[in-house]
Amino acid sequence: MTEVNPKASPEESPNERPSKISKTLQEEGDSSEEEEEKEAVDKSMKPGLQRYLVAVEYIGTRFCGSQQQLNQRTVVGVLQEAFHKFIGQPVTICLSSRTDAGVHALSNVCHVDVERISKRKPGEVLPPHEPAVVRKAVNHFLQEGDIMVTDVRSVPAHFHARFKAQERTYFYRLLIGPELLSTFEKDRAWHVSEELDLVSMQEACKVLVGHHDFSSFRASGCQAKSPFRTLEELSVLEVFSTPHFPSITEREQNSSNGEGPHSFHNKCKTGLPTVSISNGIMAGGSNSGTDLGFGIRRRHRCYVITARSRSFLYHQVRLLVGVLKSVGTGDLTVSDVERILNARSITAASPMAPACGLYLGHVKYELL
Repeated sequence: MTEVNPKASPEESPNERPSKISKTLQEEGDSSEEEEEKEAVDKSMKPGLQRYLVAVEYIGTRFCGSQQQLNQRTVVGVLQEAFHKFIGQPVTICLSSRTDAGVHALSNVCHVDVERISKRKPGEVLPPHEPAVVRKAVNHFLQEGDIMVTDVRSVPAHFHARFKAQERTYFYRLLIGPELLSTFEKDRAWHVSEELDLVSMQEACKVLVGHHDFSSFRASGCQAKSPFRTLEELSVLEVFSTPHFPSITEREQNSSNGEGPHSFHNKCKTGLPTVSISNGIMAGGSNSGTDLGFGIRRRHRCYVITARSRSFLYHQVRLLVGVLKSVGTGDLTVSDVERILNARSITAASPMAPACGLYLGHVKYELL
């Protein structure tokens, strides 16, 4: 869902700073208040209603956050409008994970209760729609190009998208290199012009994994009662920057080696390539002065930070990324990360990473 100056560069999201409304929200659900909040869940459901679990993906920079806001375009608002057009009556959308403006979702999840009423005989309740029908119909009414329903499941009436979530995974993309960011990558990653020390960043991750008091990584406005969280995974990997289009060098090498049409895919799948490749040359590598030809750009190296936990504090992931980036540039050491963690104060942390590089990757449910 920032300390970063929104006027610093064109790559950063213009909506980095959370609004006064969204600032009171958390990036993800908190487990410490879960039992208390469960009491407020209405366990009774009107006969004829079917609860659906809906997975959605969206481009976060096109929305003013996920939660409903007056006179603002939000994820929940757009979904509610699409469902209303589909079934002819208003619905309530309950998200598993709340995201700020600028934060993308590869898969956020919500539940929604739908009553199927006959159009020919008003008042007559019909059997529930099949999930595939719901998915197709809602996507038809969405047609905005920046949000889409990717999956729909029928679930019991008591199934709650937020409280039933077992784990949430976030990804953060950093594009590294002095070249200006491509138009296709604008608002999709944090552009860092300096080289980053990947090994040092990976060592810093080890300090932060586990059960800790994350007060130093908890933004003001966080409503969680406890600063303790269990970070199951925090990792940094260099991956292929996307979209990737093979250069003439790569195509010639593939042909001369007698490799089949799926060789490049297989190498990526097995994890053999560990660097981002552009035109057969690493961005910022030893051949950085090589002329690639008129109109051909050098690609950036791409690092992806993965954070996995049952729940997170408000802006915790972006604050973690900010510290890891500072380790990568050499502004902080691994020992400094320990000091920041133990300080238990937000003032000890590095500036927060911009929202545009953050992706809600997956919400895990038991038996789903």
